Amino acid sequence: MALIKLGQDPESPDGKSPTIYLDDEKDTYLVQGWKVIDDDRRSQLDLPGHEDVIEIPKRMVRFFPEVTNGGGADS
Repeated sequence: MALIKLGQDPESPDGKSPTIYLDDEKDTYLVQGWKVIDDDRRSQLDLPGHEDVIEIPKRMVRFFPEVTNGGGADS
């Protein structure tokens, strides 16, 4: 499996920010982000036991190739 790092939150002060990866074998995205622990927001989601939810800033959408017409992290 080869994970390709597409981009990190450019405004992260520590560099350990939300990050988006592409798994080129499974053709899926892995998204590292902030845990959503707010019970009010979690109660509005229909989450099966085998799933969870994380949060990333809206500005990171630019790292998804579909948004940048196939471009990479530097697009």
